[in-house]
Amino acid sequence: MNTPCDPLAEHRPKLLGLAYRMLGSRADAEDILQETYIRFAAAENVRNSEAFLVTTLTRLCLDQLKSARSRREVYVGPWLPEPVSDVEDLSLQSKTELADDLSFALLLALERLKPTERAVFILHDVFGKPYEEIAATLEKQAPACRQIGSRARKALRAAKLSQSVPAETHSRLLQGFVDAVESGDVEGLTSLLKADAVAVSDGGGVKLSALRPIRSADKIARFYVSIAGKQMAAGGQFELRRASINGRPGLLVYIDNQLDLTLSFDVEDERIAMIYSVRNPEKLTAIKYAH
Repeated sequence: MNTPCDPLAEHRPKLLGLAYRMLGSRADAEDILQETYIRFAAAENVRNSEAFLVTTLTRLCLDQLKSARSRREVYVGPWLPEPVSDVEDLSLQSKTELADDLSFALLLALERLKPTERAVFILHDVFGKPYEEIAATLEKQAPACRQIGSRARKALRAAKLSQSVPAETHSRLLQGFVDAVESGDVEGLTSLLKADAVAVSDGGGVKLSALRPIRSADKIARFYVSIAGKQMAAGGQFELRRASINGRPGLLVYIDNQLDLTLSFDVEDERIAMIYSVRNPEKLTAIKYAH
């Protein structure tokens, strides 16, 4: 769709970025974008193409979120967003504080909002749209949208989103994680983690993964060292490759030259506070094609 002959090419990154932030899935975002383009092609007398596209896409995302809620209730184990590495293709091209934030921490916080709260927050605080435009998109009054946005903002403040950290700090911790896992150094890995660190794994019931979050530095360290040790003892190839995951340093884990999972981290006080592991193969397609 994104070709020199595509009249909507200039809108693609912001639309795809909006849909991904709404849904937490790159694959679903692509599907929604395609449906939006189809509706645009069938529309007549469109005066403002961007407004039409944003409105149509947002409403389609809201419909998708309603059905997604029921699917999440029967999802096996923790649900995590679909990891992406091509963040520049998801740029909202706005100058808001959160415009470039695609972190799992933010996406999971958005996931806990009601669909309309999520839409208002993303359109206003992330996309930079005025409440008057948002009201027209959602077919509500602007004051009501302001109230919805305020509730969403309050909920996200309570979620205590992770802060960005210096690249060298993230890089140092990442390399330390790799060295400790590959050498079987439980104590060394434990020292890189906050005492109350949490590791969340998403296998979607397709691949074996922890069905509940793992809590505490010691348990997390033993878990990852044990997995790596068993794999290497079995004679299989085990490789950790650095990569950008949702705009932050992360790791791709390859087993026998096949991408098995992604690892990304939240850092607090120069220690790893959260580990997000996505192993569900349905969520790794975009990463595979990008590497």
